[in-house]
Amino acid sequence: MLSRLVRRLGLMVFTVWGTLSLTFVILRLAPGDQATVQLGPDATAAEVEALREQLGLDRPVFVQYLSYLRDAVTGDFGESYRFQESAMTVILDRFPATLLLTATATALALLIGPLLGVLAGRAPGGGADRAISGITLVMQALPSFWSGIMLILLMALTLRILPSAGSGEVKHLVLPAVTLAIPFIALVARITRSTVAEVTSEPYILTARSKGLSERAVLARHAVRNSVIPVVSIVSLHIGTLMGGAVIVEQVFAWRGVGSLLVNAVGNRDYAIVQGATVLIALIVVTLNLLTDVLNAQLDPRIRAAAS
Repeated sequence: MLSRLVRRLGLMVFTVWGTLSLTFVILRLAPGDQATVQLGPDATAAEVEALREQLGLDRPVFVQYLSYLRDAVTGDFGESYRFQESAMTVILDRFPATLLLTATATALALLIGPLLGVLAGRAPGGGADRAISGITLVMQALPSFWSGIMLILLMALTLRILPSAGSGEVKHLVLPAVTLAIPFIALVARITRSTVAEVTSEPYILTARSKGLSERAVLARHAVRNSVIPVVSIVSLHIGTLMGGAVIVEQVFAWRGVGSLLVNAVGNRDYAIVQGATVLIALIVVTLNLLTDVLNAQLDPRIRAAAS
């Protein structure tokens, strides 16, 4: 188990390094010049050159890369020229809003998805199974920006019961959280449905039924319990996707999180914000992957046996 953990930690380091390197390369290959963007079109050539020297853009690319890696290890991604303060300070100031949005969407998915999955999987091929499978297929196919706009039209403009945009109050959280949760609910429901339908035909389920246990007891004690592992894996791995989807949702609902900050930083060529936010999200994703491995090993004795 220890050797497996060490390998996973090594893979985490490699993934974060790859993210750092890829971000550096993409930003440097993008058209335009950061110094020109910051100073505007009216700046003189001397002013642009002076800023390039100040930012270190006049140095060889490999030297810039090594300096960038050295600073990134300490969490220093430079200063945001738009906010005139440390990029990581700006990102961490916005991060709680994104974390709240992601956590709320995850909670909705964990409340609704397994319930739909169990209802569908307990009787494969039945009416409930066909209805829920059809609904979740549509939910999973809906683009977040489209479902967000539809919710705004319905709940904010037509019914006028929720605000269309903004942040700061609970009512502002409802629409973006539901929008972000819709495809996640569908994913969790479909995974739960598949695993429940699979285990209901296993011999130990038939044995439990032959002992006279009620269908509810069979589902709760045996079927659902043994369906948890794939759901845990999907949920933890999908949280990273949620944070990526939050970029779009935050823009649609003007939610002041890391996602909207990242989009604006890309448009303004604010390298420090883009690099810091990308690496933070990568760290969260690889950490969740590691925790998923550990949790799965605790839930499934077969994984522990294979690791040892």
